[in-house]
Amino acid sequence: MSRDLVVALSGGIGGAKLALGLSHVLAPENLVIIANTGDDFEHLGLSISPDIDTLTYTLAGLDNTTLGWGRRDETWSFMETLATIGGPTWFRLGDRDLALHVERTRRLRAGETLSAITDDVARHWGIGPRILPMSNDPVRTRVRAETGWLDFQDYFVGQQCRPVIDAIAFHGAEAATPHPDALAALASPRLKAVVICPSNPFISVEPILAVPGMRDAIAHCGVPVIAVSPIIGGKAVKGPTAKMMAELGLEVSAAGVAARYGALLTHYMLDHADAGAVVPQRTSVAQTLMTTLEDKIALAKAVLAVIG
Repeated sequence: MSRDLVVALSGGIGGAKLALGLSHVLAPENLVIIANTGDDFEHLGLSISPDIDTLTYTLAGLDNTTLGWGRRDETWSFMETLATIGGPTWFRLGDRDLALHVERTRRLRAGETLSAITDDVARHWGIGPRILPMSNDPVRTRVRAETGWLDFQDYFVGQQCRPVIDAIAFHGAEAATPHPDALAALASPRLKAVVICPSNPFISVEPILAVPGMRDAIAHCGVPVIAVSPIIGGKAVKGPTAKMMAELGLEVSAAGVAARYGALLTHYMLDHADAGAVVPQRTSVAQTLMTTLEDKIALAKAVLAVIG
């Protein structure tokens, strides 16, 4: 049996870019994406899964490249009307995006699992690779600021990451069960490599690793485990990664991220701007800033070349 299966761990925007690149160079059956669900929350009575949605929209070619999140060709009548009656508008839900949240909520309340719903949406939109929630059980990321613990979306969207934080927790993780198909993929004789996409290590990747059994499955999978740095030249491409690293007392650099992952990795991919970084893993250098589809495909090919 040939080793042709790649398992990718991904958060939202940055991870979805590399996942899209991988989907262009791997056969659909040879790519499994384990998605972070620590960002999930309920809003306006709806079940929202931001990272799963970003991956789904991106792989379906429906992502909003102007905003960097949500659906393309979006309209905002719902939010505009909500504002006129004094409803909460801090978390924006576009009209097209809203349909997915309504349908997900309906089906969850009817007893379906998040993974079954995600599979069905992917099938309707012609997505080949499998997108797997890290767990069907609820895990919720929270951060601790001077004022106390904050729900992640309140911190990230509501307060625009302004509070200074000193701790992160994944509530519910200790009781969660990893998705069985994720563990099966990591134990498969077809497994060729595990790729940790350039997502925020603290709020996108570590929630996945916090689910009991997931870190061990990766550590003992017996194939290369490669992470792509989300830091370029001491700065995050997007989001609060660098800010969070500084507040947690970590070195804000590509090397700092590599140290955070530690022995879990066998390989680490840096941008050319960080070519001289000293890290404990085997390193490779490529253009890791992805602004075009060609960039995404090129980085995916570079990652696969490293793992042979």
